[in-house]
Amino acid sequence: MSAFCRQFVFLVTTGLLLAGGMAVAGETAVEPTGKGVDLLQDPTAEGDARSSEASVAAEQMVEAEAAHPHDVPLADAVTTAEGQAAPLEILGTELAPGSAARLAWSATELFEGVPVSTPVLAVNGSKPGPTLCLMAAVHGDELNGIEIVRRVMHDIDPDKLSGAVIGVPIVNVQGFRRGSRYLPDRRDLNRYFPGNPNGSAAARIAHSLFTQLVAHCDAVVDLHTGSFERANLPQIRADLRNPDVVTLTLGFGSMVVLHSVPTAGTLRHAATQAGIPAVTVEAGGPSQLELTEVKHGVKGIETLLTTLGMVKKIRLWGDPEPVYYRSSWVRADNGGILLANVSLGTTVRKGDVLGTITDPMSNAQTEVISPWSGRVIGMARNQVVMPGFAAFHVGIQTEDVVIDEEQPADVVHDAGHGGYVDGMSE
Repeated sequence: MSAFCRQFVFLVTTGLLLAGGMAVAGETAVEPTGKGVDLLQDPTAEGDARSSEASVAAEQMVEAEAAHPHDVPLADAVTTAEGQAAPLEILGTELAPGSAARLAWSATELFEGVPVSTPVLAVNGSKPGPTLCLMAAVHGDELNGIEIVRRVMHDIDPDKLSGAVIGVPIVNVQGFRRGSRYLPDRRDLNRYFPGNPNGSAAARIAHSLFTQLVAHCDAVVDLHTGSFERANLPQIRADLRNPDVVTLTLGFGSMVVLHSVPTAGTLRHAATQAGIPAVTVEAGGPSQLELTEVKHGVKGIETLLTTLGMVKKIRLWGDPEPVYYRSSWVRADNGGILLANVSLGTTVRKGDVLGTITDPMSNAQTEVISPWSGRVIGMARNQVVMPGFAAFHVGIQTEDVVIDEEQPADVVHDAGHGGYVDGMSE
């Protein structure tokens, strides 16, 4: 991309953000040292996952392709729709306009040779419009997205819908049944998109989901939570260099936005590479159902459907939240019992005490100090921690709008940890 094109995209993106009334609050994620190391993710996962993640780089993935061209900007996808709604052809089924159905996606088999069937909820509206896909539980222990998809899908009236909505409440059924983030072979499914039909089990599942479902979408919302005893303030992770992604982001209403260039291998990255704008919604933590976060996510998606013109509602959801172009994890310098002084959403100043770590043997206490002014957008739950543990994720407040095209916002480049990424962000 030429320098002129990069500047044009930046200007368009910035203009859309300002037009939507989003308050600027940060830039790309960096270490407090200012060395440009991203901390959306933390290399602190279980040890046996390290080898499986490293194998991703050695596995060949196919090129991400959409099932149909996406030439119309997302902002115009409804307003330019003409004529009668067409049948929705998906998973070998033709869904007539003004109807809904429960379908089944079969991506693979269990180790015992038993086919795995994943429910897919589909609603085809009576009027023409775009196709929005909602994906949840790509990580099997992330429950909030499952309930968000259920509530949204069962609240849609096909007769009043323009376009179609496809929802997959549980993508990683095998991980879900085990209460695990991973597939049975310890691979993180969200590092293998768009996949490979002849690759590993993870690559084959990713390829099946992408070609059979994602490739037919005009936009994708991928629902996640924090991982490994960490929780996230409801937020949108989006590549704000992409005007269609900006349009998608603006549609959510009152939800924090974090500029984040997606990691290669994630569903968000593969979809965007195929010309399908995608965002990640992070809300809450793993392994439990949190109704406040669920309601937040449902409200955001319903507002999105309204702002895209797919449904008509009387009320929209509040003023936009700030956009953070920069964020950082604050790490523990000592081991012990972490007790937080703040909660998700707390506004903090540089020098504020975020929490206290107490040595259970000596009773010595160490304060965790924020090196930034901003807002707590992610944090560890009260627990026993080790030195280097990512404890608090701060969205950094700044008046500058700087979008770094070179530094992905959810990739860790940490020589001390062998470049390992644990998938904390998505």
